[in-house]
Amino acid sequence: MEADEQGTLARLRTHRIELIDPAIAKNQGRIIKTTGDGMLVEFQSVGDAVRCAAEIQIRMRRRNTDVPEDRRIQFRIGINLGDIIFDDGDIYGDGVNVAARLEQLADVGGVCVTQAVYEQVSDRIEVKFEDLGEKSLKNISRPVRVWRAVLDAAASAAGNGAARRGVIKPSIAVLPFANMSGDSEQEFFVDGLTEDIITELSRRHELFVISRNSTFVYKGQSVNLREIAQKLGAQYLVEGSVRKSGGQLRVTAQLIDTANDTHIWAERYDRKLDDVFAIQDELTAAIVATLPGRVEAAQQDLVARKTPASMAAYECVLAAKVRHHRSSRAENEEALKLITRAVELDPDYAHAHAWKGCILGQAWGYGWCVDKDATFDEVVREAESAQALDANDADVQRILAAININRNDLTKARHHQERALALNPNYDLVVVQQGELLTWLGRPKEGADWIRKAMRLNPHHPERFWSHLGKALFAAREYSEAVEAFMHLSKMDASQHAFVAAAYGWLGDRTAAAAHYAKISKLDSEFTIDTLVATLHYANDADLQHLVDGLKTAESAQF
Repeated sequence: MEADEQGTLARLRTHRIELIDPAIAKNQGRIIKTTGDGMLVEFQSVGDAVRCAAEIQIRMRRRNTDVPEDRRIQFRIGINLGDIIFDDGDIYGDGVNVAARLEQLADVGGVCVTQAVYEQVSDRIEVKFEDLGEKSLKNISRPVRVWRAVLDAAASAAGNGAARRGVIKPSIAVLPFANMSGDSEQEFFVDGLTEDIITELSRRHELFVISRNSTFVYKGQSVNLREIAQKLGAQYLVEGSVRKSGGQLRVTAQLIDTANDTHIWAERYDRKLDDVFAIQDELTAAIVATLPGRVEAAQQDLVARKTPASMAAYECVLAAKVRHHRSSRAENEEALKLITRAVELDPDYAHAHAWKGCILGQAWGYGWCVDKDATFDEVVREAESAQALDANDADVQRILAAININRNDLTKARHHQERALALNPNYDLVVVQQGELLTWLGRPKEGADWIRKAMRLNPHHPERFWSHLGKALFAAREYSEAVEAFMHLSKMDASQHAFVAAAYGWLGDRTAAAAHYAKISKLDSEFTIDTLVATLHYANDADLQHLVDGLKTAESAQF
């Protein structure tokens, strides 16, 4: 709190919303009161209490994996079984006092229980216990026998599921960029750029990124790239250089496949040297936004040469993503088969669960499923499973945000979307969804800017990005630009024709409005304005009415 009061409160609130409160509710617990950084919880079953405590502590370890030690929030938990007194919504008694003292005895991230608790649960749940003997507790006259829950093995088993089942992510090392300027003062900029690229790449959970400490050993050395790759265990290397000339700065970067010494990507960035820190941020974003896509493209060539039976979980996820982005019913079905196999190969692979939710969500959104309610429920289950396994995966938070948008819970959607952006601000799917959410929230001009940013981050973005941009521009009352965005689509569905028809309605072009409205019924014979409205998530009634009015103009133009 002394170092970062607001940040600590925000992180605590996030843990409450995403982990602690749902775990308590799932295990039939009831929060009696909170005491700043603590809480008192009552459970109907002591087994539920221990299961809840173990889940919270094991998942907190996963959540803290990518957090610096001085910013980690960690808890102690004490559990007692005994009589309590209810009075005015609170609970009192010796049983509560003992639980409070046990919490103080527990290790950081640990759980302590009394003998009574141990006797009730030792043979009924998977958690193991270590006997700490009898302890004297403050303000408790008698000694209390205490047991410590052994969570290390459970946490290790849960956290290392990917390693056990052989999820092989492509490994990448970023070598220190070379300072070609002859200006020693630029050294800090060059090293900072390299470090930022490593840090930002590390946010991508589909990559295994070699640490800075390992790669900076080779700073300033003339080295053999293949030998470095073997020593670091890197499948891909990134190398680059920085050259300053007058008021100009040139940065080059290239991606090398170390298996055959081929250059699979190279780029040059020229910038004016006005603010080196702003340039550092811009170049980092540009390089990091491009590299994972190039790695995926190279990996796809490897996957294509393998039979499905030989695919590891990661490779199944990779192939499933490619199919998903093609946005057709047949490709979605193939993507679902691949992602299901990934989950079967590694049930503890959070990224696979997240993408299964995403692929099912695409089927739900386009109506490519028999039972939409059942499919949506499955999307939710996969996203919640992914969050339980790894809440620090940007895809997990992105999909949870999308789920809450579709539930019209835009407040919760904002929470998960902000988490996704914080985890990976250069991920095009997260950035484009930020634009969608801002459009629903009544800030479509900002939304359009975010969607355009996503397009810049990924020049080979999925075609549907144009649809998102068209809807944002329509809500911003920029009708001509909206129509132009929709015209980038190779084909439009009924709802997209509806937005174009409404845009032409507002432009006063009754002929074009009528033509697009006529195409709607050909594509969807059951279409009505009300059915379209039911699929939208505008926070402001005025934005919804704006679309309806444009559609009614287009509808009347047919007669």
